[in-house]
Amino acid sequence: MLRTDRSNAKKASNAPNAVLLIHWTGADGNTLLSRNYMEALFAPGRPLDATRYFLIFPDNVGHGKSSKPSDGLKAGFPQYGYRDMVDLQHRLVTETLGIEHLHAILRMSMGGMNAWQWAEAYPDAGDGVMPVVSLPIPISGRNMLWRRIVIDAIRSDPQWNGGNYTSPPQGWLKAFPLMRMMLDSVPRLQVLVPDGAAADEFIADAQRQAVSVDANDILYSLSSSTDYLPEPGLATIKTKVYALNFSDDEFNPVEPHVLEALIPKVRDSRFFAQPGSAESFGHLTMAHPELWSEHLAEFLRSLEDDALQRSNSN
Repeated sequence: MLRTDRSNAKKASNAPNAVLLIHWTGADGNTLLSRNYMEALFAPGRPLDATRYFLIFPDNVGHGKSSKPSDGLKAGFPQYGYRDMVDLQHRLVTETLGIEHLHAILRMSMGGMNAWQWAEAYPDAGDGVMPVVSLPIPISGRNMLWRRIVIDAIRSDPQWNGGNYTSPPQGWLKAFPLMRMMLDSVPRLQVLVPDGAAADEFIADAQRQAVSVDANDILYSLSSSTDYLPEPGLATIKTKVYALNFSDDEFNPVEPHVLEALIPKVRDSRFFAQPGSAESFGHLTMAHPELWSEHLAEFLRSLEDDALQRSNSN
């Protein structure tokens, strides 16, 4: 298991089972080292057993310990896009770590969108890619609307002051409950918020969470998706793709049947829309891998089957 520092580069260059894992918007590599991720995915005998795989957990630009506006430049920080994220991920893997070919790529939400881009930009760089809770189309629908609402709430707040605020802008604190609401499933919210008092507590709790997130950092990360346009290049993807979505995800709704229409363009691919349940969390089901680890196991088994077939044909 690897945190991305140069001291590990020599070790990484000899990793035959390297797997790159990418987090979601507002998170970082440490998010994927939570207890439930460790127990569901990385523990002995689990799909990505850390004793078998060389696991790489980078922080995307704008997130975690990577360069970001809150480091000091604030709104003077250079604008970046999803293509920049993917380019930096690739340079980290190939130049810093010396890995020319990955066994697998597992990515969630923003990371899932990066996965579609990676598969197109670097078609020979991995055996397989698994995007979780993402769609290979431009940001649109509810996903576009909530982003615009949050961005406008921050920028229109006088307290934001062109990015030179001294305390969290109220526009961000008031907009985050909307973002938090969209992350969860409709049935779960129906249970969590049965009345006005529960709604007040939900909003207050979300605003407490928002205080710990820098408004410029989230503003940049939400704006960075404007260059996301994988759909025209889907037919160029050569690596295996296993797309996993959740039927109760409000960001990437299953009703438009996007994956049904587009996945046939990817030559070696499949997708699964996992049904929502009383235990699921909508988009946030991605943070509960115990609910979807079997799909990851199936994906990894398919990569092993492919490798065996190649070996037998030789």
